[in-house]
Amino acid sequence: MPSPPLTPWIVQQARKLGFSLCGVVRAEKFEELGKFDEWLARGYSGEMKYLEDPRRRDPETALDGVRSVIVCALNYQTTYPYSTLAVASQDSDGPRGWISRYAWGRDYHEVLCERLNGLLGALREKVSEPFTARAYADTGPVAERVFAKYAGLGWLGKNTLLLNQSLGSWFFLGVILTSLELESSLAPAEAPPDLCGSCRKCLDACPTNALVEPYVMDARRCISYLTIELRGSIPLEFREAIGNNVYGCDICQDVCPHNRKAPATELSDFKPRQTPSGESLFLPHLEWLAGLTQEEFREAFRGSAMKRAKWRGLVRNACIALGNAKIERTSQTHARVEELLQSLANHVEISIAESAQWALSRIQ
Repeated sequence: MPSPPLTPWIVQQARKLGFSLCGVVRAEKFEELGKFDEWLARGYSGEMKYLEDPRRRDPETALDGVRSVIVCALNYQTTYPYSTLAVASQDSDGPRGWISRYAWGRDYHEVLCERLNGLLGALREKVSEPFTARAYADTGPVAERVFAKYAGLGWLGKNTLLLNQSLGSWFFLGVILTSLELESSLAPAEAPPDLCGSCRKCLDACPTNALVEPYVMDARRCISYLTIELRGSIPLEFREAIGNNVYGCDICQDVCPHNRKAPATELSDFKPRQTPSGESLFLPHLEWLAGLTQEEFREAFRGSAMKRAKWRGLVRNACIALGNAKIERTSQTHARVEELLQSLANHVEISIAESAQWALSRIQ
């Protein structure tokens, strides 16, 4: 008798490991991968040179002999308010900044990797024949969203994110590339339909107009890029629009109708962590962020995805956010912030000094 198909078993194992969604797709050069070179040619990737890796356009070059891609999604939504609804304190407690909710808790790369490796280990025990495989937790040259679409996990929305009718977009994607010939979850013609319709909420809400047209993002204008990936000074034209965002941005997801009823995760890994100083990563104080030393940064964000921005980048971002904060000039908060920015305006790190000088010109 022929062996039963493996794909249903893989999906079941993924669920047992805590994944919210799982699907399997053949490793093919899908239509979206062919458009990537044009996007790069427009310069939309900015300083993210790693996106130029040709393996991102051809899965066969990412793993020799690859035949199938297992795609897993992990929900990170919490019950905390969205950035468009959260009220940041501006009284004597001081102005606060917004950190993208995906970075509130434990580093998602580690959480994903543990579960992906668990799934891969179970697969090796299940399959007696030798095979090659490699797991990527948002760490490799793979277009996860494209494979997720054709594995049946959702559709690519106008904000360029993968959207699922039940989960919205609040989930991480991880993949396992393998030489195993696995049954696809869907036939190519059965990919989930695009349910964005005529909605433009994400495009209209983006403060920096990073969504230059539906389904196309100029990353150079995106607040997430500006606050995390960009290493130098943030261009003047975007500083006011950044508002109080100090790490990433959730606005295009916050306004998406498909996220209105997105379920919250049961995992404690993604709830806001408390730093050693007692500061929460949900609406942290901007004065605390701007005043961090390199050692305090390392201690506060050990095991956090926020290490990606580096210390100088986070302090730079906090200065910009302080420049956007509406602080009563006669308040004690104003005096503290002004003193802090004046000290940072002479910093040896040019991006910090220049950002602090800009912020001073705004609050004075």
